[in-house]
Amino acid sequence: MPIPTNMKTKPRVPIPTKMKAKSKATKREKNEWYWGWFLIAPTIMVLMILNIIPIFQTLYLSFFKSGDFGRGNIFVGFDNYTKMFQDEQVWFAVANTLKYTLYVVPLSIGISIIITVLLNGKFRGRSIYRTIYFIPVIAAPAAITMVWKWLYNNQFGLLNFMLKKVGLDAVDWINDPNFALISVSIIGVWGVIGYNVVLLLAGLQEIPNDFYEASMIDGASPLFQFFKITIPLLSPTLFFVTVTSIIQSMQVFDLIYMMVDVTSPAYNKTVSLVYLFYNNSFKYANKGYGSAIVMLLLVIIIIITMVQIKVQKKWVNYM
Repeated sequence: MPIPTNMKTKPRVPIPTKMKAKSKATKREKNEWYWGWFLIAPTIMVLMILNIIPIFQTLYLSFFKSGDFGRGNIFVGFDNYTKMFQDEQVWFAVANTLKYTLYVVPLSIGISIIITVLLNGKFRGRSIYRTIYFIPVIAAPAAITMVWKWLYNNQFGLLNFMLKKVGLDAVDWINDPNFALISVSIIGVWGVIGYNVVLLLAGLQEIPNDFYEASMIDGASPLFQFFKITIPLLSPTLFFVTVTSIIQSMQVFDLIYMMVDVTSPAYNKTVSLVYLFYNNSFKYANKGYGSAIVMLLLVIIIIITMVQIKVQKKWVNYM
């Protein structure tokens, strides 16, 4: 029986075996691409001049022994690196740098989160408090050191004055090897909180209020909201703050340099890798050996950063 014409099935469209080649970019897309590169070109040039090129110059210099008056460098191969790995003071500096980072980063981020949550609320004078917390970031390191040196002074400092008032012995906060690194770390925590608060506050304000309103309807407590809503949704900003804080802490120099002198009994317990680099490069005029120390610091920072990038997939939540 013949099939009526109106009931005949439509012929199947053949499936192409190969996808068509992607169409060329339009004139508008090319124009946007050119403008994009044009706008970021100044930043790339500054990064190349101030960061990328000096890295390769430092690597090159680490294979030489500095000549007199900065001229006539002598190629020594891996001698600087061999000397560095055998130098006990380098390993003191590595341990001190890692300890300082371990003291400063978790404590500063923890305090910053609490302050950020408090400053995000609505109360009178909120802008004034935000400004006060940010002042240490813009204050001159020399001025900060002078104030803290007075606080830490073992004879007439404020901290020892308070200890004597409660019947405790005075502490040599700067020159005692048992307290010197902790004392410097306290200054580091105090100085970085304002920077962290600004970044975390920006991330906190990006969280929609709908999450908090819905949880309040369900009877969630503020503590539950903090751990189940605030921290997970703030994790991308926390990750950025953690990475930058660790890099900054690993490069600590000015605080230790101005607080602890080379002749201090606490020098070996506080010297950082950057401080050691400064002494060898500029005090002892051995820029080749100092460059090798900086390359060691660069490798340590790269390893720590790569580990963080790998681990962040397990705890960072991107909306």
